[in-house]
Amino acid sequence: MENVKILERIKAKFPEAVVADQDCCGDLQVTVSNDAFIEVMQFLHDDEQLGFDLLIDILAIDNSARRRKPPRFEVVYVMISMDSFDRLLVKLPVVEGEDVPTVTSIWQAANWAEREVFDMMGIRFAGHPDLRRVLMWDDFEGYPQRKDFPLEGKDFDEKWDPDTIEVL
Repeated sequence: MENVKILERIKAKFPEAVVADQDCCGDLQVTVSNDAFIEVMQFLHDDEQLGFDLLIDILAIDNSARRRKPPRFEVVYVMISMDSFDRLLVKLPVVEGEDVPTVTSIWQAANWAEREVFDMMGIRFAGHPDLRRVLMWDDFEGYPQRKDFPLEGKDFDEKWDPDTIEVL
């Protein structure tokens, strides 16, 4: 399906939900309002004509270096329709400190991707079944992919000792 038709179908169902759209390198990018986010995502998955049944990735962008006013973050969902091989990126603006609704009930693949976004950027996903760190250790302070995280890292009292590493 052409990007224009995908966009028309989304806007026909949710006329107020799409706050911005653009075609970037052949992929449709749609920015969705927070209040209709879950409904739009469920529609994208369930609609017979669209059928975005494969969630490829979830990522977050820290816009604090480029933008001084909220929202600081964007959470981006990359999905594909396995029937038509259409690709869609859905962007959700997120104000610092706000929770994002989880999409794990729509795509199970969101589980680990949401955990990674939480671990690296500190964005919480409301309703997530197991929101805990996945890459950093439990008592690590901060979120290393945020623009305000120190480039040189933080001082740690502990030294690397491979004999004390517990394999999970």
